Amino acid sequence: MVHLSFKNTAIVACGTMSPELSHLQEKGFLDTDYLFYTTPGLHQDIHELEKQVIKFVVKAKKKVRDVIVVYGGKYCYVKPDNPTRLMETIIHEQGLHVARIETTHCMGMLASNDELEHIKQELVGGEPVWFMTPGWVKYRTQVFKGWDKGTANENFPRHTGGAIVLDALGYLDKYMAEQPEEFLEYCDWMGISMQAYPITLDRFKGLLADQLKKLADH
Repeated sequence: MVHLSFKNTAIVACGTMSPELSHLQEKGFLDTDYLFYTTPGLHQDIHELEKQVIKFVVKAKKKVRDVIVVYGGKYCYVKPDNPTRLMETIIHEQGLHVARIETTHCMGMLASNDELEHIKQELVGGEPVWFMTPGWVKYRTQVFKGWDKGTANENFPRHTGGAIVLDALGYLDKYMAEQPEEFLEYCDWMGISMQAYPITLDRFKGLLADQLKKLADH
């Protein structure tokens, strides 16, 4: 991949994706000085989500011309009282120099639908799977804010293939080694097993680069 510079671009992202974005910043791919994170788990509080995204985009535009928003679409922002208002609507309202990474959710930032299907087939013979990113583990209390054991029982056990963490960082192995009791408690709360699937960040980097190129053309 030809090196592209994000030096004049800000990133506004869901805090759930901070492990991957911080890693890309440390490795020099994401050479921006402006990374803004919303609170993880705001897909459960869309009014606060919209408020924080707009606040950080406005803040970012005071620093640089271009802004890339790292948020999914239909799975991250669902407004029952106004279903035609989409994440894309919010981004469009922010002006020409604001673009959003083109995926429906954070798992899609790390793996395509075909790749997710391949992972399911490879690991659990195609059984239903609850996919997660490291951020869903790191920020569990915020991502599942308000969930009790009953809510967990309604959602997780039907995923008979368990939970699979799309892990480009070796995060889950470290978590299991350093906090084994917490890891086991998390699995017990979900009522399903959890395992990591090692991936690269190539797809994520490509999706970020796509938006950088589009913004450069404006």
